[in-house]
Formats: sequence, C-alpha cells, structure tokens
Amino acid sequence: MPALILDAARTPFGRYRGGLSEVRVDDLATLPITELLRRHGPDGSGQLDPARIDDVIYGDANGAGEDNRNVARMAALLAGLPVTVPGVTLNRLCASGGETFVQARRAIVAGDADLVVVGGVEGMSRAPFVMPRPDKGLPDKMEVVSTALGWRLVNPRMRPEWTVPLGLAAEQVATGLGITRAEMDLFALRSHRRAAAAWDAGVHDGFVFPVLAPDGPRSTQIVRRDESVRSDTSDKKLAQLKSAFSADGPVTAGNSSPLSDGAVAALIGTEAAATELGVQPLGEIVAGTVAADEPHQFTLAPVPAIRRLLLRLGVRAENVDLWEINEAFAAMALSVLHHLPEVDRDRVNVHGGAIAYGHPLGASMPRVIIDLCRHLRQRGGGLGIAAACVGVGQGVAIAVRV
Repeated sequence: MPALILDAARTPFGRYRGGLSEVRVDDLATLPITELLRRHGPDGSGQLDPARIDDVIYGDANGAGEDNRNVARMAALLAGLPVTVPGVTLNRLCASGGETFVQARRAIVAGDADLVVVGGVEGMSRAPFVMPRPDKGLPDKMEVVSTALGWRLVNPRMRPEWTVPLGLAAEQVATGLGITRAEMDLFALRSHRRAAAAWDAGVHDGFVFPVLAPDGPRSTQIVRRDESVRSDTSDKKLAQLKSAFSADGPVTAGNSSPLSDGAVAALIGTEAAATELGVQPLGEIVAGTVAADEPHQFTLAPVPAIRRLLLRLGVRAENVDLWEINEAFAAMALSVLHHLPEVDRDRVNVHGGAIAYGHPLGASMPRVIIDLCRHLRQRGGGLGIAAACVGVGQGVAIAVRV
C-alpha cells in the first residue's frame, strides 16, 4: 500500500527577527494545518472530514519555548481539529520534519493509518533563553544560554571535538577536503539566484501561502515570500563578508543558511483517501534511511544515508532524476557532493536551497521534500532523493517518486 503525499502548504520562511517573529511558535505551527483544512475541509466545499485524520506528526528541534508540551498536539487543537485527533512531536534536529514523513509512511504501509498530517515548525526568533537548575541553593552565578541553535548546557563528559560550533565543524571538514571559500561563495550565489528566479517564475504558487503577521515593531503585516532570498547579492558582496566561526575561515554568514521562522504541513494518505478527497497526489514516499558519524563530522553523515538508500532502492545515482540536499552550509553541501562525484550537480537544488530560503529546523526537510515532488512533477515525474545533515552526527535521506 503506497503512502501518498496528497497536498501540502507552507508559510513563507521569515528572517530571524523578521516578519514572522511576532507569531507565537504554536500559532505558527497551526497555520499550514488551517490552510489544508481551508482547501479540503467542509468549509472549503471539500471532502475531508477532519475527524478522519488518524494522527498529526510534527517535527520541532527546539521545544524549549512556546513549542513545549508537544507542539503537534497543540497545533491540532488550535487549528480546530476534533479533540479526538492525536498528535506527536518528533526531534531529529534538522531532519525532524523529514522524520514525520517516514513515520507516516510506515503507519500507512502497515495499515495502522489511512490519513496523517505531517510537517514541522521552528520559530527561531522566539527561542527562549534558559538557565540550568543550580546544584546548590545559593549559586555563585547563573548561566543563561540561548536555545536558538546549537549546543547548550553541554555535558562535560562529551568529547570536546564533538561539541564545537556547527559552522566551525562544517568548516573543518570542508577545509580538510580542499574546498575553498570561493567555491562556497559561488554555491551560495547559485542558491540565491535560483531561489529568486523560482519566486519570480511562480514556482512556489500553490504551496506557499501568505501570512498576516500580528501587529508589532518588526511586523511587515503580510509576509508573502521567503524573506532571506537575496536577488541582489553578488560574488563581490559575498567575498566581502567576514569569517563567522574562525579568524580567517571560509564559512561566513553569506554561505551559511540563516536562522529562520516557518512551518509546513502535508496530508499523507492511501490511494483510497486520495480518491475520496478528489486530489492528484504530489508524489509517493518510497523509502527513508538514517546514518550516523562522529558528531563533529555531521556534514558528512548524509553520504552513508544516501548510499544506503540507493542500495535499498536498487538504483544508481545516475538514475535519480532530481536531488534536494538541504543547504545548512555551502561547506556541508559541497562536502557531501565531494564524496558523491556520481551525483549530477545540475540536478541538485534546481531552484535554490536553504542558504537562500532559510533553515527553520523542524520545517526545513518538509519544505525540501515537497519542493522535490513539485519540481519533479514540473519535469514530467521521476525519482527524487531529499537529504539533510543533522547535528550530533546524523544524516537522513528520503526517496519520493512522482
């Protein structure tokens, strides 16, 4: 029994402290579910009975703020789904949202579900500051740390090299492979140019919906497009940026994905559900794999995940029609491609990637998967693979067919 992606919706991805930063994270998670109900529910003259949804599965990497206490369940309730619809939140960091597609596929193939809402959310602008509980009643000082990204409250038993900043780890791996600053900047420029061209060509119409942001000092009222896409960037502008993680290293803010806010939701169902709703599926979730490596070599972990997936599918890289590799850093994407020379780079991120669109962790891989399906459909169908690196040394690869 195939697991089909029936439809999907996402918010634009907002800049850090940008147009979506005034939206509570649990409210942000609600928006794409509400949009899917608008399209397919009774109020939109659709055939979707919300009570038929078997589960809501969301990815969320933080969980320390307004997304605490199982944001998937909160989003289901806030979106107006019946209280009988359950929800569960998954955390595989940058691949959290991708994990929801894999879990939904397993449930449908096993016959445990017929219709599931999947997706993910991240409100990195609203990530709270936290402090650990003191070991003694009257501590000498209190440590306060941001939860927006990366390691915090590190266990001292962790090996020091495991817990270096993510950008520095990506830089060290890429430098060791001989990847240069010029190559990283060129890859970033490619991402922005392709993303800007995609927006101008209407590629994201029917997937991204506008969001009316609440009134606030940083509100732009209606957010319609991904805010981090820079159509005016250039190789000269990128070359002028300072190193971000070391004194004179190649990784900069310009060739890294930005902190972002956003949410994505998709309906996953059986062929019978697709017929009942009267929709043409975006694609089929075929398979997924996960792999692990040294935590400070997390940027290489997608390589074994992709190789395992190709082996499981019984195909060669040359048989894959399109690739989406989540661009946490240009250093990361180029490191993966360095180890997979058989991958045709012209088929990778054909409409840009996270360096341009943004990287709201829990929502990133759902965006990548749906973009992959939509891009394949525009080209007449085929096989696609979406992959992402994951902090603490993991990599994920997911195959879809259109």
